[in-house]
Amino acid sequence: MQYEANTLENHWLPFTSNRDFKQEPRLLVKGEGVYYWNHKGEKLLDGSSGLFCVAAGHARKEIAEAVGKQLLEMDYGPHFQVAHPSSFELARKVAALTPDGLDYVFFCNSGSESVDTAIKIALAYHRARGDGQRTRFVSRERAYHGVNIGGVSLAGMVRNRETFGAVMPGVVHMRHTWSPEARFTRGQPEKGAELADDLQRFVDLYGASTIAACFVEPIAGSTGVLVPPKGYLDRLRKICDTHGILLVFDEVICGFGRTGKAFGAQSFGVTPDMITMAKALTNGAQPMGAVAVSDKIYGTIVDSAPDHAVELFHGYTYSAHPAACAAGIAALNIYEKEGLFQRAAELSPYFLDAVYSLKGIPAVTDIRGYGMLAGIDLATDGKPGARGYDATKRLFAAGLHIKFTGDSGIVAPPFVAEKSHIDQMIDILRKVFSQY
Repeated sequence: MQYEANTLENHWLPFTSNRDFKQEPRLLVKGEGVYYWNHKGEKLLDGSSGLFCVAAGHARKEIAEAVGKQLLEMDYGPHFQVAHPSSFELARKVAALTPDGLDYVFFCNSGSESVDTAIKIALAYHRARGDGQRTRFVSRERAYHGVNIGGVSLAGMVRNRETFGAVMPGVVHMRHTWSPEARFTRGQPEKGAELADDLQRFVDLYGASTIAACFVEPIAGSTGVLVPPKGYLDRLRKICDTHGILLVFDEVICGFGRTGKAFGAQSFGVTPDMITMAKALTNGAQPMGAVAVSDKIYGTIVDSAPDHAVELFHGYTYSAHPAACAAGIAALNIYEKEGLFQRAAELSPYFLDAVYSLKGIPAVTDIRGYGMLAGIDLATDGKPGARGYDATKRLFAAGLHIKFTGDSGIVAPPFVAEKSHIDQMIDILRKVFSQY
């Protein structure tokens, strides 16, 4: 199956060098298990679970059949003042996985939407409590919280922000947690918990009564896998509790087993007030995001409204779409039936041993990893990101897909991968990285 450049012209691809891509396209036409096939019929290992979505592997028949059945029964139903049963079933299944006390789930269509939804819920919560002056948000340098206006404002990755200016006022950023001294640390760095005190500095500067919420990724994924220092998340939780600030974990990447437990919150032993999620919620088979909120937040907002009144003026045309709910239910059933979160925990030591074996390659300047997620930094060559883009193309040609952000490669295999698949991925990474 061959394509000429002009047949690809009309699609403006996201986060892509469109001019270069359309001259030398990398098209994926099939997925099965831990593999993709390109338009030339060549087989590739999927080393990043698509975009960290496909925890149970590609082309799961159970999900496809559930979606098809749902579309034939009811292809679409609105969720404004009416609903369909499967959304409640999925909400129950999600709530059963979240930490205790996060029992209410608001559905949307992506990780980006889940972040903007959490922003609005935080504002609505404080307003319902009579604290409407709490409109400021705290995020972190090198953070990624999606591409909508709120998420871009929270983001701490410069290329995602600079084109769009100060899109949402009142957002301040703590320092990120990476340090040169922690290079090649496996798991959580021993030092760095004190960086959480940046939140206290903002309390001292702006006043606690102005701050609505603090957003962090338990593991900063898209920037290259920054694992939190020991005690860091606990310290954030304590500061938030002291000053009435909501703590929000963005688990769009970490959620659904990537850290070895259902959510990173459980792996690190810290319960936030909200968790944003997407990606593996449906195993990537349907677009869907969600926000799990605490009983306190839900009760405060709902109970503050008059009887028969809408409590939260927020939602999407496709919130809890029937097909997405069917995919989510089927995906969570697979995770439970096949014990995939436990499998991820058991496979993690082998995976991390393999990834850290790349230390010593001259171009590899740092490796970080936790669970089934690892980041590998390559030495910058000229313009930042140029080597990462070149490595993306070389790896694809060699039979491996992984996601690069700048010069950081992110490895996150499906949980159904065998040790032999991991060995093959590492062999390809070693060969390509050794070319630099």
